[in-house]
Formats: sequence, C-alpha cells, structure tokens
Amino acid sequence: MNGHSDHSGPGDRPVLRVRGRVLVGPEDVRDELWVKDGRISHDRPAGARDVTTVEGWVLPGLVDAHCHVGLDAHGPVPAEVAEKQALADREAGTLLIRDAGSPSDTRWIDDRPDLPKIIRAGRHIARTRRYIRNYAHEIGPDRLVAYVGREARRGDGWVKLVGDWIDRDLGDLSACWPRAEAEAAIAEAHRLGARVTAHCFAEDSLRDLVEAGIDCVEHATGLTDETIPLFVERGVAIVPTLVNIATFPGLAAGAEARFPRWSAHMRRLHERRHDTVRAAYDAGVPVYVGTDAGGSLPHGLVAAEVGELVAAGIPAVEALAATTWAARAWLGRPGLDEGAPADLVVYGEDPRADVRVLAAPRRVVVGGRVVG
Repeated sequence: MNGHSDHSGPGDRPVLRVRGRVLVGPEDVRDELWVKDGRISHDRPAGARDVTTVEGWVLPGLVDAHCHVGLDAHGPVPAEVAEKQALADREAGTLLIRDAGSPSDTRWIDDRPDLPKIIRAGRHIARTRRYIRNYAHEIGPDRLVAYVGREARRGDGWVKLVGDWIDRDLGDLSACWPRAEAEAAIAEAHRLGARVTAHCFAEDSLRDLVEAGIDCVEHATGLTDETIPLFVERGVAIVPTLVNIATFPGLAAGAEARFPRWSAHMRRLHERRHDTVRAAYDAGVPVYVGTDAGGSLPHGLVAAEVGELVAAGIPAVEALAATTWAARAWLGRPGLDEGAPADLVVYGEDPRADVRVLAAPRRVVVGGRVVG
C-alpha cells in the first residue's frame, strides 16, 4: 500500500487517514476513517495536519480467543520470549487476545501500547496429575471453589478449567470434576463477575459443565447430536482451535503402545472435527476463532484457524466475524466504532471474498500507530 502525506495548515495536529473499504461490520462498509490521538473518528477531525494516508480493505484488529502468551511446551517463559510471542501475533494482525490460561505474569504487556491487548483467564485449574506439567494449579475437587475465586480475582473476567484429560488408570479421556463441585465453582466465578471456560476434548465432560452453568468450551471435539442442543439452549460458545486439533494423529501415534484406547479416541475426534464444528454452527452454537498458540504451537496462526473454520463449512463472512466483529462483541471490546482505540488491520483485497487474504496484512495499526 502506498502512503502519502498532505498538509492542512499551521496549528493542526497529525492524524492518520485510512481510505478504501472500511469494514465496520460485514455489511457496514465505509469509504474512510480517521485516527486522532489514537482514537477512531468517522469524520475528518478539525484542524488536522500532516495527514498520513493508508489505503486498502480495513478490519478491526483480529481476535485470537484462545492463546497463551508467556507459555511454551514446558511451562512459563521469560518476558523476552513472551514479547516475541505477542509480536508474532501482532504481525499476523491479532490485536486482541483472550489468554486462555498462563502461569506467567504478563501484566507488563498492558503498559506496552505497541502490543496486542490481552484479556486474561488467570492460570489453568486442573485436577491433580491430570494436565500438562508446569501449566496449571493442580488440585482436588474440594479446593475447586477456592481456586476459581482466586483466579477470578486475578484475571480479566474469565477463569479457565481443565474439564477433562487422560486418566492413566482408565487409559482414556475422562471428566475431571464432579458435577456438584463444578456447579459451585462456576457460581462463585459468576458471583465475582467472571465467566468460565473449560478445556474439553471428550464427550462425557460436556453435559455436566454446561448444566453447571459454564459460559464457553474450548476445543469441544466431543460435541454430539445429544449435547449440541444443550449448548444452544444455554447459549454456550465454543472455540474449536482446529489448528490444534490437527495435531491429534501425531499425539495418538506417540501414545499408541501405552494408551491404545486413548489413541483410538483421539483419532476419532480428529476424523470428525470438521463435521462437529459445522453441526454446532448449523444448530446455532456461537463459534469463535482461537489458535491455542503458546503450548506446542507457534503464535501468529489466526489466518490458518479462520481457514479451518471455512474448511469445516462455515461461510467465509461468518468465519471472518468469528475473529472480528462478533468476537469483539462477545469479549466486550469495541471494533471500528467512533471513539474506539484505533486497533485495525489493512489488507490488499476483500477478506470477505477470500479469507486467505488474512495471511498477508498490508498494514497493522495499534493505538493509532502504524507498527507493521
């Protein structure tokens, strides 16, 4: 994209003009927007000087609703590594992250206006010896309410449970929390103003968690024709993380000798992953984009995840909404609204026509500054 500057007159303040096709919503397309003092205006600000103009197709900063900044495959990482993770997300156009569990303190990122904004879910809460080492608080069910209250106070309006994991004695996935304890813990989070989400691969963890009042389920590979209507009835969202589910065959192969039942189960969940997501979407379950970056996956995969939703059969505009307008509304953050922080991404072509455009941002603007 070619930029240029024009001058309005002495005493005016520098602004950014973004011209082309501004996608305020999927059908709300405008010719331009303006940025002054880091905020969006849909009218030319009075007294503008040194106007820098960028052109293209404009979206609000993309959302990765399942991401882990400050975490890698072995646990917490130093701040300089977390910074590189956040920068990789920014370069991909991801400017709003729901951090779905991290043992690292990343509050320092809030003081960096050039990095994505993060909505934290605190640290994962898992059953003892039932999750990845060094990731979670590992506790018994009798301590679940207390730990949910603790993470609700530490987070930014979300708490993350590990709803199921492999039970080594059983040799397969199984639910981690008794129904009564889950219900009490979710009620405590809601009392404190936080929503609750849970990692769930398997089928048998879903009904109890949804009936206990959970707000969202991560992965949700175990959804069936029996549980999908329950999600619709309760308004429970899913974040499928299909780029992560793509790793299931490799995980299954690695554990075949020791846990053949688990391996077979993981393969089945993988094989029907697209059908599962499409069935949920068709029924009316809210679906949002998340990559699960920061564990075994690299950051910056948001475009690939949108492509996976399209491959699952979700219409392109709806898959785009799942990382832009709809996702921001779900998380309570503005898009390209009047007066909103100017976090936006500019593309060379219409991403509604081909979501692969998302993989190549022309410009990334954070807080009104062109950073990429």
